[in-house]
Amino acid sequence: MKTLKIGVVGCGSIAKHRHLPEYAANENIQIVAVCDIVKTRADEIASLYGATSYEHAEELLQIEEIDAISVCTPNYLHAPISIAALKAGKHVLCEKPMATSKEDAELMIETAREHGKKLMIAHNQRFVPSHAKAKALLASGDLGKVYSFRTAFGHPGPEGWSVDGKESWFFEKEKAFIGAMGDLGVHKTDLIRYVLGEEIVEVGSFVETSAKDFATVDDNAVCILKSESGIVGTLAASWAYTASEDNSTIIYAEKAILRLEDDPVNSLVVQYQTGEVVKYELGGIQTNESGGQSSSQVIDRFVDSIISDKESPVSGEEGMKSLQVVLAALESNETKKIINLR
Repeated sequence: MKTLKIGVVGCGSIAKHRHLPEYAANENIQIVAVCDIVKTRADEIASLYGATSYEHAEELLQIEEIDAISVCTPNYLHAPISIAALKAGKHVLCEKPMATSKEDAELMIETAREHGKKLMIAHNQRFVPSHAKAKALLASGDLGKVYSFRTAFGHPGPEGWSVDGKESWFFEKEKAFIGAMGDLGVHKTDLIRYVLGEEIVEVGSFVETSAKDFATVDDNAVCILKSESGIVGTLAASWAYTASEDNSTIIYAEKAILRLEDDPVNSLVVQYQTGEVVKYELGGIQTNESGGQSSSQVIDRFVDSIISDKESPVSGEEGMKSLQVVLAALESNETKKIINLR
């Protein structure tokens, strides 16, 4: 089996804690190059993995032997670097949100198609065991019609996670484009679409900057979402959950309530209308808190899709649909109107 040679663009926390260790743990991978505009950061990572360090993505993309790259940069660079990499003949795993506009997302998708390369967006919540189990239960039809949901993703903020703390690009509109809704909310728009097996067609929102007075992006958002079959629910994304992280989802169906990642031990709890309660201990969700860095499965799924020449597990099209919900939330907040995505 061919060993895939990998380059990683951006050596911040997501690369350091997720992409690089998971590539290193995959027997089919050789990390050959890393780059970061902070050259000392790239040098440090390169020494850990026996790779060559670069300061600019353009240099790394010129290396012919590289088969695929991870794009772990600030949000505004996701699309341009991904497009350049695809044109250079590399498969691309891009962090979320995949782009800062629908047009850029479409260009990424078209470029991947034109050059016959894989484009995957790193929406790891699809691979969480409780989420996959909930999707299967709902798809079986045994729980009847889904009426509503609420989903939340919040923590104290990326200053405790990012290598640059309060000086991080996460808080700068020019580089991040969007705050908590792009960092956390887009994970949940993707999750709800995945678990329900339906598209979101209407979006209303309140998007605020209330907790981080040094930020120029949102840090708190609450959205109302409606699916194509009429399921309504709420989505909250926040950098102001000061005591701990919340990454829970509750789905209200005709015959049961499903509680996903709402219990510290049982990652899925199904409360049936009959009074029966079934608890599933399936393993924890990914978290930025201490001890939460188990495998996200994103890297392994990406690598397998290349080696086996299978469709990307989270395609560019899927990433774009999840991004569009976030973009609609921004538009709703600005216009004070419900945005129709149909």
